[in-house]
Amino acid sequence: MMLQDGSTQLLCLTASSGVPLFTRGASKQLPFSVIGSLNGVHMFGGGQGVVLSCCETEGGGKVVWRVFQDSVMLIAVSGPCNNKDDDIRLQRLLENVWNCMVLVLGQDELANFRNVERLKKDLRSCFSLIDQLLEESQGGILGNLTHCADSLLPPNSALLQEAVDGFAQAVDSEFGCLIVHGRIATATEKWWRLAPQEVVLLSALIRSLSASGSVSCDYPVFLPQGSPTVAHRLLRFQLLPGADVCVLCGPTPSLHRAQTELVGCFWSPLVETLRDCLAVGERCLPGSVTLRPDVLALLLINRETRRSVSCVHTSTYHPLNDPLLSTSRRWELLKLFYIFSISRYFTQDETLCVSPEEKAQRGHTDEFLLGFSHQPQQCYLVTEECKSYGLQTQQHQLFLLLLPSVPTFALRSVATQTLSDIILATGF
Repeated sequence: MMLQDGSTQLLCLTASSGVPLFTRGASKQLPFSVIGSLNGVHMFGGGQGVVLSCCETEGGGKVVWRVFQDSVMLIAVSGPCNNKDDDIRLQRLLENVWNCMVLVLGQDELANFRNVERLKKDLRSCFSLIDQLLEESQGGILGNLTHCADSLLPPNSALLQEAVDGFAQAVDSEFGCLIVHGRIATATEKWWRLAPQEVVLLSALIRSLSASGSVSCDYPVFLPQGSPTVAHRLLRFQLLPGADVCVLCGPTPSLHRAQTELVGCFWSPLVETLRDCLAVGERCLPGSVTLRPDVLALLLINRETRRSVSCVHTSTYHPLNDPLLSTSRRWELLKLFYIFSISRYFTQDETLCVSPEEKAQRGHTDEFLLGFSHQPQQCYLVTEECKSYGLQTQQHQLFLLLLPSVPTFALRSVATQTLSDIILATGF
């Protein structure tokens, strides 16, 4: 492999002729000859009645292929990686990138293009969003992997919920949400009824638009599952730095009218409430939730609402005999443990949108589960860096990283108590 360890490169080609449309990801791009070979081996397999979905190289790298609408082929190439379950991440990446392209350009533009050069130009508008999907250092943003909406639990949720519902109604919409630090603080009922992947990608788009520095925007979007061929308007308004309100609506009202007549009316009285919400920060949990000092990081998924909260716990307590893990390393370990758990023990189909290709990729998981006489509900992993514990109930999945000094026999009680404390304090 010609990629660095752990790096990922994304290739996009036309499915029929293999013409490269774009490459994103690793700084050192693959040579054109390698790209042609990757396309050629897939086409050869197709000619023999074989669908090539993934392979592993001698050096430990992985390649996954996926063709969408018989029009576009996406190939993800990863460098050598110690994670044997990286297939899941790469399959999710391809599905997310395709849906991102549909979100911005619409399915018709991608499935029925006639001019390759024009399509190349149009696809540039997707690059910032695709790069965000490829970025692995986004602390706390795990929706690209879990397909559950990254959420923040505000201290005054009732007031914010009332404001979002009222604002959405005022702009003649049933789809509205409040985004704080890139996570959904509250949303209308219809927003939560969107497909989980749509909610995740809309959040990613809003983060991208917020990073552009504009205080408001009117952006056309297609919903990959709900409306892939008809565009809606996404109106976004910055209420405070780090806090944005967004709605999906029709041709009215105009951006100017909504900004001058409606935003201030609904949100000016709630400036202090918004500041309290911003103060929650990347912890994502209100002050009423107290975490044990030996908890390093957690990911909590509500399987019914397709929402998740995650955080790295920065405690002043630190035993001398335990190594101090950096924040970025904690996020990395949390993601790796999540992949480990859902690859071997926990169910995905009830909570996630899993593609047929990804289901095929998980054949080894099904074989592994045949060794159990029941569906596992808990699992743990002990390493030199930390101890990890996963807990699955009918409504929740909890993934915990804890200090190595925590006794292994105590992991279950710590996880159960943590889950109980969060639910009791927030109702999540």
